[in-house]
Amino acid sequence: MKLQDNVLKAYLKNVLFISGTPCGGKTTVSRKLAEKYGLSVYDIDQEFDRHRFLSSPDAQPCMNKSFANADAFFGRSVEEYKGWLLGNTREQLDFVLLDLIQLSQKQMVICDCHLTLEQAQRITDPSRVAFLIKNPDNIIEDYCNRPDHQGFRNFLYSATDVEQAKKVAGETLKSLNEQRYADIKNSDYFWVERTESSTVEDTLRRVEQHFGLAARPITIYRVDKDTELSRDLIEFVENFSWEEVKAHTLQSLRNWDFTDWETPFVAMSGNRIVGMISLLKTDYYPLPEIFPWVTTLFVTEVYRGRRISQQLIDHANAYAKELGFARTYIPSEHVGLYEKYGYRYLKDIVNYGGGTDRLYVKELD
Repeated sequence: MKLQDNVLKAYLKNVLFISGTPCGGKTTVSRKLAEKYGLSVYDIDQEFDRHRFLSSPDAQPCMNKSFANADAFFGRSVEEYKGWLLGNTREQLDFVLLDLIQLSQKQMVICDCHLTLEQAQRITDPSRVAFLIKNPDNIIEDYCNRPDHQGFRNFLYSATDVEQAKKVAGETLKSLNEQRYADIKNSDYFWVERTESSTVEDTLRRVEQHFGLAARPITIYRVDKDTELSRDLIEFVENFSWEEVKAHTLQSLRNWDFTDWETPFVAMSGNRIVGMISLLKTDYYPLPEIFPWVTTLFVTEVYRGRRISQQLIDHANAYAKELGFARTYIPSEHVGLYEKYGYRYLKDIVNYGGGTDRLYVKELD
């Protein structure tokens, strides 16, 4: 059964595809983007062995073709070698698409892949694919010199006639990629060419601008009980790094201990939760006369420095003001942190564990 193109595009809306030609920088840029924005990377080369295990020799003959040694592998003609590579890419694509549909439903995923222009047109929008390319003239030397291709290099150098093996591999990769290189440059798709003067930083900047990551807006939402967003928030807390409050926060969310006007809020970048805050009647202090508390403020590490804490605090305070409260309170161990958000130090307070914290207050003018 073949899925219609519009169905694939709808289900792959959270996937950013980085394709191109060998040594264009796909792997480096994919991992840099993932690290910077806290995203997942799906590398189709790393998934090949798993997909081959799931495949069938009848349905996926190229994926299941084996070779006795390097002499057999590089002893093919250029056309045979190229046809086998193209067949592998074509046969693996169905496995890749099913994986991506499953992985990307609740998170954004970067796919480090070998999409052709025709495949890209079928499965995604131009705004969600970037082609990183390099002139294939010296492709075999560039390919073998990459640290992540040393396995291929060692295999090539195990051939009886290494020079002939290099010649076949080089001609195959050049033949396979020189037309792709030209077609990408002549297309309307976004592409970046790697040259002697290129830098990783510049390529990264251009790709993130194309994907809209650098300017991706942050949106604050109130979380309601028994919603998909509440379940996503539980998953977010399960994975965040603030260990001191994780267990208590998870218990409150799972039991939904929020009453009356109490509520959590989340900050979202696209479909991804990147921060949270809560407005509560009580906190970890025996002070029932003091409320509401603005608490459990957390922003994912890679999203810090973008004033998301400010947005979360402002949103919680706006909600408190709508409820008729004249002020809110924040407890903290820190000096100089919440003052920049309009809070002033009120007094020291003792928590249930016997420790001393600082209590801050803000008037909601």
